[in-house]
Amino acid sequence: MKSGLFKTAFAILALCTALIALPSAASAAMYKFSGGPSGGTFMYYANGIAQLVKTPDIRILASASNGSVENVRLVDSGRASMGVAYAGDVFLARKGELTGDTRKYENVMAIGYFYGAPAHMIVRADAKINSTADLAGKRVGVGDAGSGAASNAERYFTQLKVWDKMKPQFIGYRNAAAAFGNNQLDGFWVFAGFPNSSVIEAALQNDVKIMSLWSDAQKGGLVAEYPFYSKVVIPANTYKGQTQPVETIQDGAIWVVNKDVPADVVYEMTKEVYSPEGFKHLIEIHKSAQEMSIEGGLTGIATPVHPGAAKYWKEKGVLK
Repeated sequence: MKSGLFKTAFAILALCTALIALPSAASAAMYKFSGGPSGGTFMYYANGIAQLVKTPDIRILASASNGSVENVRLVDSGRASMGVAYAGDVFLARKGELTGDTRKYENVMAIGYFYGAPAHMIVRADAKINSTADLAGKRVGVGDAGSGAASNAERYFTQLKVWDKMKPQFIGYRNAAAAFGNNQLDGFWVFAGFPNSSVIEAALQNDVKIMSLWSDAQKGGLVAEYPFYSKVVIPANTYKGQTQPVETIQDGAIWVVNKDVPADVVYEMTKEVYSPEGFKHLIEIHKSAQEMSIEGGLTGIATPVHPGAAKYWKEKGVLK
């Protein structure tokens, strides 16, 4: 009898000891990472980083959103701890110069660069649409309302004096590809890394043409007015039927964080993501991560860097 009681007591003691020794997931701080629409590159990064960060006291919850501009607002307010946003949107938001919004979103800080986000303008191969001006009167999917895709579309087409002549439809990438296939749209705009799954889908189901936008952007003064845009080439054969390289514009997709997230947390996350293991993991999630590097970790960022990230970049000699 005594032997049985002793064994039971010993088992309980061992279990308690094991529970104390193991790190508790319940004790880890949870940080919400705001990604983007389903099918968009932002959401791949949100999910990828949520899977990647293994620090015991940090848990990341990936959450869908309408994209860049909404992410800036969510992160600024603290409703999300971090997110993905375009460098241009963050730059303008901090200055109070977002379209129709003069509020200054100064609680948003940068961690690092992910990839360049090129503009794709997809139309039918047999459509008589050869320049931006030819989109006048056309039904064009421009991304979800409040998304970075939509804000960049409005900025681009307004600068080229076409926005008020088009029929913009606020619809996400995946739904836009489906609507395009059903002849409910004449074209759709995607502002994301290539190859993009929704563009792939549209090109597989339809004969498409991806428009070159860089020349019109230069002639229309877009680059002079908004210097965070740069030229990028979508290589030939990135998509079915795209036999020629496409010169277009891009903004940089960057990792942003609320200024009140502790510096040690941001440092640990930055160290895990911007490492050979982190790059390998994210490239498996989405090929656009091939652009990531330690040396290019602050590419195109004109926004103050969070102190936790700054510590890491100084250690690596990227930030002085």
